Amino acid sequence: MIAETERLILRPFTVSDVPSLFLLNSIPEILTYIPAEPMTQESQALDIFENVITADYQLHGFGRWAVHHKADNKVIGFCGPKYLPEFNKVELGYRYLPEYWKRGIGYEAAQAAINTFKPSYGIELAIALILHGNVGSEAVAKKVGMSVFEQSEYYGHKVHVYQRDL
Repeated sequence: MIAETERLILRPFTVSDVPSLFLLNSIPEILTYIPAEPMTQESQALDIFENVITADYQLHGFGRWAVHHKADNKVIGFCGPKYLPEFNKVELGYRYLPEYWKRGIGYEAAQAAINTFKPSYGIELAIALILHGNVGSEAVAKKVGMSVFEQSEYYGHKVHVYQRDL
């Protein structure tokens, strides 16, 4: 376990979480502000688990973490750090199933995650890349103490780069 809050457990993803990863990457509503096409096969989620998430854990000692909702006993999203070589910085990223939006889950998980960055991983600066118009994600970034640092592009999309020294 990485962190725990009243409602959530943040932990590394396991292969048993691949169906949850597939859901988080296949529902068009979730991907409105994500520069990716919806997944159509669970094997795509397995590929992400094996070649991105697990690779990040091995290479950096951290990566996106599963957000497990205690009361519902299921993975409802992800939250955690990812090193972005394009920016040479660590991003705090998060994504949740729509039925958990507007319940404070995003902030709760993001605060728990960011509290581990410096003491557990030596991360001294965190960014969040947020596509223009994604007011929900911007609200979470602001609530955990981030502010707009610059405008940039990521995968051909305009993004606000939020930043916070830790």
